[in-house]
This record gives sequence, C-alpha cells and structure tokens, in this order.
Amino acid sequence: MTTKTEPLQINEPDVLAEVTAAFERYETALVNNDVSVLDELFWDSPHTLRFGATENLYGHGAIREFRAGRPSTGLARTLGKTVITTYGRDFATANTEFVRHGSDRTGRQSQTWLRTADGWRVVAAHVSLLD
Repeated sequence: MTTKTEPLQINEPDVLAEVTAAFERYETALVNNDVSVLDELFWDSPHTLRFGATENLYGHGAIREFRAGRPSTGLARTLGKTVITTYGRDFATANTEFVRHGSDRTGRQSQTWLRTADGWRVVAAHVSLLD
C-alpha cells in the first residue's frame, strides 16, 4: 500500500534562517578555534562522522579529540559559493568552498544538519582540498 505524503517544503524562510545562523556560528567558532562551540554544534552521538582532508572520524568522541589536538593557528579563511538548503523543518545541508588565508588551494566543506532537542547539530561533515 502506498501512502501519499505532503510535498516536501524546501527552504522555508524561518528554517533557512535558523540553519544559516547555526552555520555562521559554526564558521565563527572554526576560525577562532572555539572548540567548545564546535563540540556543541556536532551531534553528541556515536553516529556522527566527519571526514577531513587527512582524517576519518567516527563518533562525537573522536571528533572532539581531533579538535582538542589540532593546531589553533592558520584557521582564517574566506568562504565562497555557500549553498544552504533545508528539507522540511528538521533536516538541512550546507556546502561551501573556502580558501585559507595564505593559500591558493580551494577547499570544500559539506555538512548535514539535523534539528535535535538541543537545536541544530551537524550529524555528518566532509572537508576536502582541490589540487
């Protein structure tokens, strides 16, 4: 039996504003190495993952350990072509390109956001650099 569902609402203005604010808060914390905010904005779950330029991290604990041990310098960057899309009221993606200050390499970052009881949280992330 098939059930007809309501059409998925894409980029409802209030939801898009919430996710954009969470994304901007994350970006500010990232370039300022505010590890407590970065830890807060990743879903505290063993199901959370982050694939970085040099690491594959499974679970909030592994992500937290990585953040605590990484260098806190050279984090400034300029974003470009950021696309945030919300799907319904509780799910979103954020994708952006970036260039770290002092580098000419383009990086890419993707995040999957989920509305939780604690607010919007990243449940999956990927960072890579183009040659």
